Amino acid sequence: MRNLNMLKWLWLSLLAVVLDQGSKLAIDGSMQLYQCIPLIPYFNITYVRNTGAAFSFLSDAGGWQRWAFAGLALVISVVITVWLTRLKKHETFLAVALALVLGGAIGNLIDRLAYGYVIDFLDVYYGNWHWPAFNIADSAITVGVMMMLAESFGLAGSKEPDLPQD
Repeated sequence: MRNLNMLKWLWLSLLAVVLDQGSKLAIDGSMQLYQCIPLIPYFNITYVRNTGAAFSFLSDAGGWQRWAFAGLALVISVVITVWLTRLKKHETFLAVALALVLGGAIGNLIDRLAYGYVIDFLDVYYGNWHWPAFNIADSAITVGVMMMLAESFGLAGSKEPDLPQD
């Protein structure tokens, strides 16, 4: 039985997509590729393009990865949407987590389809060591997955409410 009530969380997916795409358009329109703007210690805005997946995985694979990752993101988006419709009313924490993952997946999917790469710009570093650059979509996916893990370990408090006893 489907619970379309949980689709109300899709506004969060839309918010993630709008913030992600808006920030990427701002970066692309105002910075040169590889330009770096120091903001605070340990954090820069650095414009890069990632043709691979997380941590630039398969970025030099020759172009086929664009369509493979786009297809994967599309399949994951459909699976998450169906999953949302199957959640019970009390599974709000999981619904929020799934909505964030969905928004992030769609944000990066738009880049892959439109440009063939994902625009990344958030650059966290320490000394000469830099974490791979990422974006708001990646952040939404990470937060969503962390929430899903917390929920799976029982840390989210989304247990089914006790039914009244007769």
